[in-house]
Amino acid sequence: SSQNLSEEFAEAARQLKKEAPRIQFGKIDVTHHHDLRKEFNIREFPTVKVFVDGSREDPIDCKGVRQASAFITWVKRRTGPSTVLINSTDQAEAIIHADDLAVIGFFKELHNDSVEVFSETARDVPEMPFGMTASEDVCANYGIQKNTLVVFKKGKPVHNEVLEDGRQNKLDLTRLIKTFTLDLVTEYNLETSVKIFDVPVENHILLFTPTNSETFNVIYENYKSAAVEFRGKIMFVLVDTNETRNGRVFEYFRIREVDVPAVRILNLTSDAKYKMPADEVTVENLKEFCQSYLNGKAKLHLSSEEITEDWDKMPVKVLVGKNFNRIVF
Repeated sequence: SSQNLSEEFAEAARQLKKEAPRIQFGKIDVTHHHDLRKEFNIREFPTVKVFVDGSREDPIDCKGVRQASAFITWVKRRTGPSTVLINSTDQAEAIIHADDLAVIGFFKELHNDSVEVFSETARDVPEMPFGMTASEDVCANYGIQKNTLVVFKKGKPVHNEVLEDGRQNKLDLTRLIKTFTLDLVTEYNLETSVKIFDVPVENHILLFTPTNSETFNVIYENYKSAAVEFRGKIMFVLVDTNETRNGRVFEYFRIREVDVPAVRILNLTSDAKYKMPADEVTVENLKEFCQSYLNGKAKLHLSSEEITEDWDKMPVKVLVGKNFNRIVF
């Protein structure tokens, strides 16, 4: 909530006042300052912006940061080095085991485009520690031979991303890394819905199925297998159709009991919905659906009511999505 974030922001200001007294904090109620709201294009509340070197041009937006600790890290990484330089395996191990998640960049040398992109990404993901190394010993210890970003979860490597100059950008890496704050497949509920929308992946695939059905385990395993391949590109969500509190989600996608198991893709930016053409939830069908969507070849799914039997009996015809184009155009 806005109130909650306001409190976290105040807590961060208190702590940073001691650690970094040069950083000034201010709070503006834009209901009384319409000119500022317009100048800085404030659309949602609360919005946090950081102004650098006294300039009001191009302030930096702080998005998706909800805890005081993450906000403090975010500010520190903006005003100082964004990653820890690692010189020994002991140092690497300390970072890897300090938290649930850690990201380490292994590089041949510390001056290239990939290092730059890695450092920029670290600034935008304050929820986890970032380290980087160009030490041959450290790279050899983890069996790394190319410039590689490794995500560690609970001390174990869970993802290796080879970094090639110019191939990855900050947003792609941010999306990929932030998905590790969630499970590979995230079950939708009131608690996880906030976390799901915090990860900046705009493509969501949703599997609608009762979790107590006989076929659930097979379908779920297939869904998880497909999720591995599209991590960072498409967020995989599970919606339990037995859970009555998910009713609004079924309504939004027009999912009825006879439709399940059903698979849909939603693009958050355009609000466009896509239906998997195949009925069976197999790994092949899921991969084909996701790939055709990413290639821009998936067909838009326009929810429609069924055509009524007497739609053209009267002078005023009854149109629904399914017969609208044919009759009107």
